[in-house]
Amino acid sequence: MLKINVPTVGESISEVTIARWNKKTGDYVEMDELLCELESDKATFELNAEASGLLTTHGNEGDTIKVGDLIAEINTEAARPEGSVQPEKTAAPKTEAPAPAKKAEEPAKTNYATGSAGPAAQKILAEKGINPASVVGSGKDGRILKSDALKAELKTTQNEHKSRVDRVEKMTSLRKTVSKRLLAAKNETAMLTTFNEVDMKPIMDLRNQFKNQFKETHGVNLGFMSFFTKAVCVALQQFPAVNAYLNGEEIIYHDYCDISIAVSAPKGLVVPVIRNAESMSLAEVESEVLRLAGKARDNKLSIEEMTGGTFTITNGGVFGSMLSTPIINPPQSAILGMHNIVERPVVQNGQIVIRPIMYVALSYDHRIIDGRESVGFLVKVKQCLENPTLLLTQGTDPNKLLLGL
Repeated sequence: MLKINVPTVGESISEVTIARWNKKTGDYVEMDELLCELESDKATFELNAEASGLLTTHGNEGDTIKVGDLIAEINTEAARPEGSVQPEKTAAPKTEAPAPAKKAEEPAKTNYATGSAGPAAQKILAEKGINPASVVGSGKDGRILKSDALKAELKTTQNEHKSRVDRVEKMTSLRKTVSKRLLAAKNETAMLTTFNEVDMKPIMDLRNQFKNQFKETHGVNLGFMSFFTKAVCVALQQFPAVNAYLNGEEIIYHDYCDISIAVSAPKGLVVPVIRNAESMSLAEVESEVLRLAGKARDNKLSIEEMTGGTFTITNGGVFGSMLSTPIINPPQSAILGMHNIVERPVVQNGQIVIRPIMYVALSYDHRIIDGRESVGFLVKVKQCLENPTLLLTQGTDPNKLLLGL
């Protein structure tokens, strides 16, 4: 009898939850066949059969078990069931000639006495199974008109859709961890949020001009996330406190930018990390965002891909959010919130013009980041997005470079 224990899936993970059994006790399984999916507080893992044989499972879906505990056994000496390799083909069911269609029954003729319904009204009531006696007619002598039948149908439909059913679901390990971390961030940091607005027209014009050529050259679409990531990297290098975090009474600074991208996955919010984003091109950032987002949707992100990160970007705009105060992703000290793009009237050169505007928000830990740094950081992000050439000069005005200023 081969015993299968819960494998070690990470240094800080001591227990997992059985998310789903793909096989059940009594099934004959093949080697490497998927047995179940295990969910930790960080990711989902697959557990495969280590040999062929008859399976005995230990634990139900939703149970939490410790790493190293017994989760399944395989009787490798059990005989393979007949037909398990090449199942016998079942004969196709015989088809019978369809029965001749019955003629539609003509609605019974009715007189128009009190409470009777005309043909159109009677058809509507019959289709919904409504007793004409329950309908108050508004026609002459109480005749039920088509409008009366339609009102009765609408009322019946509304009643059919009413529900007062309560549903209870156990929180997943991932959701429990997210809730604990977010609550800790609110309670253990001096969190403050500053706002600004960005005119997205320069970025949108640039994308419209080069999006086809960009896709043909690099094989990925040119999105907003790469521009924001590069703008954030420029600002982080000019305001290093925003890229740092507290460790007891010490401040840890980073000379690199590992940008966490908040992604809404089927099982909850995850934040995969783009490593050394400051050294990447726009195409490289887009490719990495596409890769990580795809793995997040498929619940295939590894712990390493979600570990670390020095700064987080979250985009509530994809869900229609106009403005929000994002919560810091600990142990980081700041997070940038993107929002939807809306055409708004703004004043430029003394004239009222319409521009595609996005509100941006920076939540930060005031214990380590001062107001001057937080506001300066957000202004630098705004400048880089409204003048994309600054992304090529690390945030320095190219005219000043030309003049040696």
